[in-house]
Amino acid sequence: MKKFSSLFVVALLSGATTLSAYKLIFDEKTNFSKSQNVVSVAPQNYTKTVGFGAENIDFTDAADKAVHSVVHVKNVSYRTISNPILEYYYGYRGGQQQEQIGTGSGVIISEDGYIVTNNHVIKSAQNIEITLNDGKNYKAKLIGTDEKMDISLLKIDADEKLPYATFADSDQVKVGEWVLAVGNPYNLNSTVTAGIVSAKARNLDTSGLQSFIQTDAAVNPGNSGGALVNTRGELIGINTMISSTTGSYVGYSFAVPSNITRKIIEDILEYGKVQRGMLGVQGAELNSTVSKELGLNRTSGFYIGDVSPNSGAAKAGLKKGDVIIKIDSKNINTFADLNGYINTKRPNDKVKVNFLREEKEMTTTVTLSKNEMINSTFKGMQLERLTSNDKKKFRINAGVKIASVENPRLEQFKSELEGAVLLKINNIPVTDIQEVNKLISGKDDNEGMQLEIITNSGQLVRIII
Repeated sequence: MKKFSSLFVVALLSGATTLSAYKLIFDEKTNFSKSQNVVSVAPQNYTKTVGFGAENIDFTDAADKAVHSVVHVKNVSYRTISNPILEYYYGYRGGQQQEQIGTGSGVIISEDGYIVTNNHVIKSAQNIEITLNDGKNYKAKLIGTDEKMDISLLKIDADEKLPYATFADSDQVKVGEWVLAVGNPYNLNSTVTAGIVSAKARNLDTSGLQSFIQTDAAVNPGNSGGALVNTRGELIGINTMISSTTGSYVGYSFAVPSNITRKIIEDILEYGKVQRGMLGVQGAELNSTVSKELGLNRTSGFYIGDVSPNSGAAKAGLKKGDVIIKIDSKNINTFADLNGYINTKRPNDKVKVNFLREEKEMTTTVTLSKNEMINSTFKGMQLERLTSNDKKKFRINAGVKIASVENPRLEQFKSELEGAVLLKINNIPVTDIQEVNKLISGKDDNEGMQLEIITNSGQLVRIII
């Protein structure tokens, strides 16, 4: 009994300390945005909930906070339905307008009506309607979007101050931590499910950029864009997708971490578009197989196979053969760890890189380059981003330009390839330099690849090199 009383007193003192720390931090720093006070950031946590199962944790406060900040998003679009029989026999060229409706979820992040959701929830929408938890409806305006990270920012003009979610530091989320997923699956408003964080920095090999939080909280169609919160009701991620062969939840779901989401929102508000910094390295994450082939003793970290010319990494002295093991205070074990952290940074941000060179640990400071300015070398070809004139010339929307050719095997085709556009690698479309780097990451230089290219003369050719 005496021991229990002592623990109770310690708990009370810890609680008082936490409340005091909350006020100090919240008053001094409530958001990261330079231009607008949109994102509210949760304070650092000084206590933890301890227990051996869900029955020891009270989810009610977290659920109550979250459900009021999560909204229902309705995507309305129209398409014209033609009648091929009328067109064939009577030359009728008209059509009937058919309404298409998609639904999902969103999270209010400010009292004046800014809402974050997934890009795929509102993509191609001609009208966006928001329904609050109390049933009120509003028309929403699209402020900006990031297709690569599947995040969009909306705005509604409400006649009252709205409840909003507070952003937690997703880097501090622990595997095994209890979380709640809140959304509107199958149009069932304000649905709350519980689970644990199953993994962090999960790479699903979709765009090469993502670094998901994986959870086993039940997420179904309609949950997209909804909130993943911790047991204090703080936002740690935006629910984005599920892993399923049936289209419904079968065990795992994935969320864009709150730190990445927050950075995207602030970029959209301040710059009008997302500002991506790049380290300027290509390579592969280490494992036992790769390490054995490279003759390395270490089986974790990011092996640098190439450094982009004129990039921050090149200027900081990083070289082929170096192994990145830490950036700032974050350990780098996988490609997703690397990308996940860099995606929270902007061009010209400085990061401290710890790396191994010939088994000796070294440190350098890298100034991140602007994504659009990065070029890359691939199969003896120097690649660079397309300009608007290139897109107009070739009548394309995506691809990368072949600036120069140094590969002796391509010497006879040099005049046609220099200035041409690379469209696909192994039948996978390439949209930019980073997509190329993702596709060739971990590949052996001697491994054959099929390329689809538009030559200078406008011919579409396919070559294997």
